[in-house]
Amino acid sequence: MTESSIPASTSNLSDNKTRWALIGLCLSMLMPSLDASIANVGLPTLAQVFDASFPQVQWIVLAYLLVITSLIVSAGRLGDLVGRRRLLLVGIVVFTCASLLCALAPTLWMLIAARAAQGLGAAVMLALTMALVGEAVPKARTGRAMGLLGSMSAFGTTLGPSLGGVLIGHFGWPSIFLVNLPLGLACFWLAYRYLPVDNLAPSRQRPAFDWLGTLLLALTLIAFALSMTLSSHNGPLLGLAACGAGLFVWIESRVAAPLLRLAMFREGTLSGGLAMTLLVATVIATTMVVGPFYLAHSLGLATAAVGLTLSVGPLTAVCAGVPAGRLVDRFGSPIMTSLGLLGMALGCSVLALLPKTFGVAGYVLPIMLLTAGYALFQAANNTRIMSGVRADQRGVISATLSLSRNLGLISGVSVMGAVFSAASRTTDISRADAEAIAHGTSSTFAIAAGLILLAIAIAWASNQRKRSTS
Repeated sequence: MTESSIPASTSNLSDNKTRWALIGLCLSMLMPSLDASIANVGLPTLAQVFDASFPQVQWIVLAYLLVITSLIVSAGRLGDLVGRRRLLLVGIVVFTCASLLCALAPTLWMLIAARAAQGLGAAVMLALTMALVGEAVPKARTGRAMGLLGSMSAFGTTLGPSLGGVLIGHFGWPSIFLVNLPLGLACFWLAYRYLPVDNLAPSRQRPAFDWLGTLLLALTLIAFALSMTLSSHNGPLLGLAACGAGLFVWIESRVAAPLLRLAMFREGTLSGGLAMTLLVATVIATTMVVGPFYLAHSLGLATAAVGLTLSVGPLTAVCAGVPAGRLVDRFGSPIMTSLGLLGMALGCSVLALLPKTFGVAGYVLPIMLLTAGYALFQAANNTRIMSGVRADQRGVISATLSLSRNLGLISGVSVMGAVFSAASRTTDISRADAEAIAHGTSSTFAIAAGLILLAIAIAWASNQRKRSTS
């Protein structure tokens, strides 16, 4: 039966189901992204409420991020084994209930524990949302769906601080967690009602879950993430992470049903896509580190103006997501991946070369180019990776893609922050003068441009390999 012979009413019902399924997936991407940033603005208030020091309340944020980073790959693999829709529904319930526990927490450490539980739900949601696009959305619209999910991620991260400030000011700190209750209920209903039911092999034919690999990978990732955030212990923690990574690879090459099939990383599209994601996320982290200091200390903007200027980048990514996805669907992911990276390289190069005499425009315009390129790269790269994945591996590959982005952001903040400090010739960046900050900004974005050029080289090599094998 051709598409033209399908009754219009049936086609409309199918389109309507796809639309509502995609809305549910958007909420599943929005909620974890929102909670990654909404708690930051509440840290001063929570320090007063619980009579705690700033390092103590920082664990409200760290607990959430560490659990996501350490468990996201395991959540993706478990979804492949027990059903992605089924596990996503469990993740939404865990996230929503943990949000309620956060709002009701009577002590700081109970709040931190509830945030860790919230991170568990978020890990499941982030691991499986992209994986379910292949089952809920027609292949011809995959790029648009990936672009929309990218916009939701950027929108949640951007909205978090401003929404959190409004909610705390009018309704108190518990409201920043209670806002997840109506969102969670809507997300659960949409996922339950409109996502396709899992089509699983009989339980006796499914491989066993790799619990040893899960534990070892989680400990390795926790050690790495802590080494990037706790500068006083980063040497031993990095050494522990390196040993854990080596042991994980050794074990995974020997077990019958590994958490990650190491052979799949020999495929150029996947390994290249993950490497590019890591590099690109590192560059995005550079804008988070450098931007506030450059705008405040080198250009002399007031705090409110700094916040407004910094919002331009994420808002550009939000607006560019869906158009970027349309371009991917029309022209294909390989060429759009390269064009997105070229836009990012040009944006970084302009930021490295423009003198500060151009003022705010000299920062805003290249940042808009950089983030628009990022939106195009993300839609294209995600589409390219997920389109070539076997159905029984979508969860773990989607999770690995999210993990590479998280690791890029975590390491980027630490490494590029150190580069910025060294280039500014100071150990205390907050005390550096305007000229030192301007020099540090130029040098750091020059290195960021080099990282994007490396990503372009990886994209070219991946394209050449694919042509030679096809």
